[in-house]
Amino acid sequence: MMTTTTSRWAVLAGLLAVAASPLPAADGTPPRRIVSTAPSITETLFALGLGDRVVGVSQYCRHPDAVRALPKVGSLLRPDVETIARLGPDLVLTGTRADGFEGRLRAVGLRFANAERGTGLAGVYETMQAIADAAAVPDRGRALVADIQGRLAVLKAAGQRLPHPRVLLIVGRRPGTLSDIVAVGRRAYLGELIDLVGGTNVLDDPSLPEYPRISLETVIRSRPDVVIDTGDMGEDAPERERQAIANRALWRADPLVSASGIRRIHAATADALVVPGPRVVDAAEWLRSLIHDDRVP
Repeated sequence: MMTTTTSRWAVLAGLLAVAASPLPAADGTPPRRIVSTAPSITETLFALGLGDRVVGVSQYCRHPDAVRALPKVGSLLRPDVETIARLGPDLVLTGTRADGFEGRLRAVGLRFANAERGTGLAGVYETMQAIADAAAVPDRGRALVADIQGRLAVLKAAGQRLPHPRVLLIVGRRPGTLSDIVAVGRRAYLGELIDLVGGTNVLDDPSLPEYPRISLETVIRSRPDVVIDTGDMGEDAPERERQAIANRALWRADPLVSASGIRRIHAATADALVVPGPRVVDAAEWLRSLIHDDRVP
């Protein structure tokens, strides 16, 4: 059985792989009531200064704090059209075509736009711009993307001057074990961030999927200098603290890991990692702090 974290990453990988569909024609009137069906869409809307127009969000939308009080319209793969319709939106921003969702929106006369675009960092930027275009604020979209690109460029310049340790970033595994490991490949946006902040992804093979499933033996053969394990971490801060201690102990107790000489093992997570949107800079800074921290946790 997959963990909650693993299933989240499976959903994320699927969403990022969705091919873009043309945006439905609009009458030129800026939308005033917007429903978001994905965390990355919600966070982008708020970053664009459109938070006051958001009237509904997915159950996984948690940032910024203001979204917690908004009506929930289901999950990424199971959005509730009836709940959405009751909110009276003039724009629904989608990130999935699950179960004919867009067809049901069309059937009840709701205007929608599928905002997901491509993969990697380029896909993140394109998605943010698509959201801005659909919300009739294209200039704000360009300004937001330019700001993020500029901040990441600063991090990249700093990273080039640092040693480049070999990094394995794990985003899921079977709870309580070091099996069924889901890691970050070269083509994932997180793989790009590892390189950007001055790390070397040990799974830099272009033939691998964005999030390959690997064995512990593959981990050992990869010879990482740094392992960052974000799997099986829990939902709130107290639970994450408990799990971090348990997960580090799990790695330390494994004889293969002990014999391999891997010493820098971080069991931690950050919410920004699983939302490819405006907080991508936060995700990059978090990765940099772990990759270039020479202290053994």
